[in-house]
Amino acid sequence: MRVTQSMLTNNTLRYINQGYNQMARLQDQLVTGKKITRPSQDPVVAMKGMRYRTEVTEIEQFKRNMGDAHNWLETADSALDQANQVMQRIRELGTQASNDSYDASERANIAKEITQLREHLQSIANTKNSNKYIFNGTNTMNPPVIDMEEMMYLPDDLLNGTIDPEEADLVYNGQVYRYVGEEDGEQIYQDVRQTEPAFGDPEFEDGAFRLTVDGDGTVRHIRPNPADGGDPTISKTLRTNDVVVANRQAVSFNTQNIDIELTKGVKIPVNVNPGEVFNNAIFGDIIRLERALQDESVTGDELTSYIDNMFGHVDTIVSVQAEVGARVNRLEMMENRMLDQEITAKRIMSDNEDADIEMVIMELMMQENVHMAALASGSRIIQRSLVDFLR
Repeated sequence: MRVTQSMLTNNTLRYINQGYNQMARLQDQLVTGKKITRPSQDPVVAMKGMRYRTEVTEIEQFKRNMGDAHNWLETADSALDQANQVMQRIRELGTQASNDSYDASERANIAKEITQLREHLQSIANTKNSNKYIFNGTNTMNPPVIDMEEMMYLPDDLLNGTIDPEEADLVYNGQVYRYVGEEDGEQIYQDVRQTEPAFGDPEFEDGAFRLTVDGDGTVRHIRPNPADGGDPTISKTLRTNDVVVANRQAVSFNTQNIDIELTKGVKIPVNVNPGEVFNNAIFGDIIRLERALQDESVTGDELTSYIDNMFGHVDTIVSVQAEVGARVNRLEMMENRMLDQEITAKRIMSDNEDADIEMVIMELMMQENVHMAALASGSRIIQRSLVDFLR
């Protein structure tokens, strides 16, 4: 094959241009720190990079979710701790007032402090996190406790139409009772801890504590049948102001959990249902204690039962706190695992797409030497023309 001068010239220029392309590629790697800048340079690296970046992005989002979960749970734990302190203080005041050496005015003053503590407990129930109410289930835009006056009715209000019996909760001795029917002119209210059969069902007749309200507002406490199968017996007739009648909706009953996804397919609830702690039972018992302290006929021995109720509510708060603490512990373990996953995912992504800077510098220096040699050899191969002699 005949090799002409033009062939030598074109080949030399093509190889010099390819050297420029190689130097440009290495320069891009040095500037960006990446093996490729376009998918066409290495489709396999580009495809894997998309998958690895998606995994890293997911991990970063899960970390943000964990931060939100920490805020919710830590806020809830702090609020429950404050509620526990409030209930402890109320119990101390009740214990102090049960001393018969205290006169009516001193007990009335203690009742005033308990009223303030009850209102403070309401503000704790309405705690916010990031402008969202944390104790109202998924209804985070509305407070769980709106109007305390809706918890302070008396049995007479059930008779005069102030409140509908079917919309009322009766609070007595730490328990809540709800309307199930009437018999012989008496309204029947059943302990909500029991199953809720229809009025007249043998299960109701035999197994449930009840309160009855007759036509003149007298409230009686009915206990279940004794072991011998006899009729239910009247435990005692209650003082009118010792039974708190509250609207069922005075405290929110939204029980839907707020679940935050922390890893793929794994969610944990970060809220506390209002019915577990801040319910009609706890506020009703505090109001009962206030009324008992303002009633001069109540003795120190009778106040002891109210103190026992406060113990029960403290135990409930501590139990919910323990559950929140368990969620926090689980969250921390998941967070540690997520940090390990993030390190691994970023390392794999770096191995796939990051350039080895030391190797790139060496290749660039080699390519520069090759380029200089190509230019030198080209200057010898390309023939001189008449123009070179006319300068």
